[in-house]
Amino acid sequence: MFELRRLRLLHELSLRGTLAAVAEALSYSPSTVSQQLAQLEKDAGVPLLVADGRRVRLTGHGEHLAAHAAHALELDERVRGELESLQTAGAPVRIAAMQTAAQSLLAPALSLLAEREPALPVVVSEAPPESGLFELAARRFDLVVAEQYPGHTREHRSRIDHDTLGADPIRLALPSHDSADGLAALRDRAWVLEPEGTAARQWAVQQCRAAGFEPTVRFEVSDLTAHVRLIAAGHAVGMLPDLVWADESPRVRLVDLPGSPSREIFTATRSSSVSRPAIRAVRDALRDAFAARAG
Repeated sequence: MFELRRLRLLHELSLRGTLAAVAEALSYSPSTVSQQLAQLEKDAGVPLLVADGRRVRLTGHGEHLAAHAAHALELDERVRGELESLQTAGAPVRIAAMQTAAQSLLAPALSLLAEREPALPVVVSEAPPESGLFELAARRFDLVVAEQYPGHTREHRSRIDHDTLGADPIRLALPSHDSADGLAALRDRAWVLEPEGTAARQWAVQQCRAAGFEPTVRFEVSDLTAHVRLIAAGHAVGMLPDLVWADESPRVRLVDLPGSPSREIFTATRSSSVSRPAIRAVRDALRDAFAARAG
């Protein structure tokens, strides 16, 4: 019989690509991961890994068993969810939230949960959508709060369920003394944008190109509160979503973009977790917190 813990290691290796990355993600030593996978290989009776330079890769048998491992982990999660529904308190819900959601939505959502489900434990980490969604598939998190920019689609991951919270308007952000009336007037300004490779950066650059120029990115920062400070101090211009303001008044001048675009805010969980009462409770609280803010 295959041990589920070893099957998870194989599944993690299929996602992360290296034994070191698996060890770091699961807080094991690389030697422990290697030993456990060697035992799994003995249990399987066929080669699962093959040396590839200084790394290893899955054989055809390994890929086949890794696919079955994903199904086994999903079934295990479904069963645990059904058992959880019969208990007064279950395992903690591990949440990953992007920065603006962590600042604007988590506190009111957790207050709602404290009223509705006082025994429900929640563990929260701040994570950008790209890594949060990856780690959701890898089972480090149970629920992710992420974003989708208009016209941009994220990598499709099988067995992940999305639920839309609502739309978050995106606007030009200028120093308060800046009288520019639109995007085209900012072609010669210094810009602050999120790092390359993020959906926010790709989308913002596309807006500038549609207006006929390539933005001069002087500041590449992931922390949107730093964007606000740089813009308010007159060092840059940028594009900011409304969620960044949380409960405070904007400290910059906001100008609508053409077409009044919004990003979609959504929660994601594994399909095998959708029926978990704890997941439903957290999703409901986040949805109500977003609706209260939007209203």
